[in-house]
Parts: sequence; structure tokens; C-alpha cells
Amino acid sequence: MPPYILVSPSSRGISFALTRYLLKTTRLPIVATARTKLDEVHDKLSEGIQGAGDRLHLLDLDVTEENTISAATQKVKAIFPPSKDTYLRLALITPGILHPERSPSAISYSDALSTFRVNTLGPLMMMKHFSSLLPRRRDHPNGLEKEHGVPNSSVWAVMSARVGSIGDNRSGGWYSYRASKAGVNQAVHTFHLHLKQQKYEAGAITLHPGTCKTDFSKDFWGNVAEGKLFEPEDAAEKLMGVVNSYTDEMGGNFYDWKGDRVQW
Repeated sequence: MPPYILVSPSSRGISFALTRYLLKTTRLPIVATARTKLDEVHDKLSEGIQGAGDRLHLLDLDVTEENTISAATQKVKAIFPPSKDTYLRLALITPGILHPERSPSAISYSDALSTFRVNTLGPLMMMKHFSSLLPRRRDHPNGLEKEHGVPNSSVWAVMSARVGSIGDNRSGGWYSYRASKAGVNQAVHTFHLHLKQQKYEAGAITLHPGTCKTDFSKDFWGNVAEGKLFEPEDAAEKLMGVVNSYTDEMGGNFYDWKGDRVQW
């Protein structure tokens, strides 16, 4: 069986657009995840794309519930039994929620905890359960076979945000969201070091997608400079341009939609 792609979650916004973009531009099977209405999400993702329904596998997964992550991993292993030729070629890990606090007095313990569970702990748990499905260097001494529409290396890419950059923070606010994204940047950097130390034929990066016309950012569209507010489909294409340009030198670092490195 061939290598495959993972996009989690996949049900809306940039994640939905990324999944459809990959269905259109690659030939590999895609594992997508959602928390509810899996059949409906499957149909929407594959609508109008020839052959997409057969290549798309929708699994139940909630990044705040580790048992669902573990169960999804086992289902992936059953669909794609791990072997030299069957491995996780590309992972796009994209969960995110935002509770924008403008001052310390606005911080809610429960909202902040929810933010960290989704934005930081969610990607950590995905690393825990899915990382063993990435290819090992011993099985690919000459590198991976080239596949249309994906990077030459296996890449684990996690959605971050520029506001997670400490060095770029000049306006303050958004305490829990900033901290959760700074945390996921550190986690991915550490994960990349693990992949190299354990001799995986893979690397990890974080991505800043810019501001997109999704429900996630709707309240902030008016603050975005002209030409910097993207449709989800445009953001997906730009982000995949960055991911597909991946080189070993990029590993463990943080990039925006233009492919420019973002400071920590």
C-alpha cells in the first residue's frame, strides 16, 4: 500500500480547505478527522473531486480526548498496515481555538485551560500517538520516493500563529492564545529534535497561515490590512507551497504563509 496523508481536524476553515486542496493536487490516500457528522464531512470534502471519495478516510477524533486519538491511530494502522512502503508521508495538525483577552482581568481560568487543551496539548497528544507511523531512515537509505504534491521528505506541520512569537509581540493582549501557540512552537521544535535523534526520515515545522475569512477570525477582519485577508482556499495553497518547499534546514522552525521564517 502507498504512503498516506493525515489532516486533523478537517471539518471546517483552513483545515477543510487544506484537505480539499490535497485531494485535488495529490494522488495519495488521505486520513481526515472530525468530531461529529463524519459521513456529512466526508461528502463535503470529496464533493466534485473525481475519485476523492475512495481516497478519503474520515475518522472520529477529538484532540481534547486522548482515547479518541489512540483509537484513530489504531484504525489508521488497520487501514494502512505499517511497512517500508506504507507510512505517514505528510501530517497537517491544525486544531485551534481563541478566547481573546485584552487585559489580565479578562483571563478566565476555564477558557484558558480550554485554549491550552486544544492548541498545545492537542498537538502534543497527536505527536504521542501518530509519530511512530512516520518513516524510518533505515528503511529509506536513499530518501523517500518522490510523490506528486507533497514534500520530498516526510513532514509533520502544525498550525501556529504569528502572535505566538515572543520576539514579535509588540502589542500585548490575547494572553492564553499567545502562550498556547508559543507552547506549540516549543513542542514542535522539540519534536523535530526527537525525529532526528531517533533517525526518522521526517521533520517538523510550525506554520502561520495569515488571517483568513473563517468563523475563527471573523471578529477581526476589519483590522487586517488590504490584501492580507485570505480566502481559506488561497491560504491552503500558500501554506502547501511552504510545506512542499521543505528542506532539512527548515526543520524545527516556524514559517509564515510567504515562506519567511518567524522569530520565536
